[in-house]
Amino acid sequence: MSDLSNYRKSYEKSALVETAIPEDPINLFQRWFYEVEDFGGIEEVNAMTVSTIGLDGFPKSRIVLLKKFNEEGFIFFTNYNSEKGKAITANPHICLSFFWPTAERQVIIKGIAEKTSKTVSDNYFDSRPDGSKLGAIASDQSDVIPSRDYLEQKLSDLEKAYEGKTIPRPEHWGGFLVRPVAVEFWQGRPNRLHDRIRYSLEADYHWKIERLSS
Repeated sequence: MSDLSNYRKSYEKSALVETAIPEDPINLFQRWFYEVEDFGGIEEVNAMTVSTIGLDGFPKSRIVLLKKFNEEGFIFFTNYNSEKGKAITANPHICLSFFWPTAERQVIIKGIAEKTSKTVSDNYFDSRPDGSKLGAIASDQSDVIPSRDYLEQKLSDLEKAYEGKTIPRPEHWGGFLVRPVAVEFWQGRPNRLHDRIRYSLEADYHWKIERLSS
């Protein structure tokens, strides 16, 4: 058995205090996102964990890429027929989380997901390279397949079929907008007394700000 009890790190890079935060969590998320990007050391700052409750009743987490955020919430794109897509359709209460170790920060977002408009999905799909577009069509995401060769042959056939043609977005592929109901910001601090600030959406659509014990 591997003993990891001596794996320790002192977190000392920053602080999170109530007197220096905005009233809206999206504004703080934006500030942190670009601070982490400027700090460097992370290849994909927009990589996030999406956690859902599957049709089998088990939670499941996976990494996807955040593609847009605004005052409404957070948007990512996927195959609606995938395991993830089906889980969200059945239970739209999901969790997003970001871990930015170089800045000793985490953000945990509880929210309710809904499909984006077709226009939003079309616009993003049109911005993708042709290879990514064809990949979205070729892959029946999460389905069992006989081999890697099977998948690559489907892609090859599609490349021939769409050569010189516009590649349309498949109806089963598009975006999810996650509207946050709670956003927690975690900043590592010395002696494990970390800063944790939680924004909770109230009935009047104002955000309640609370400090949580580490």
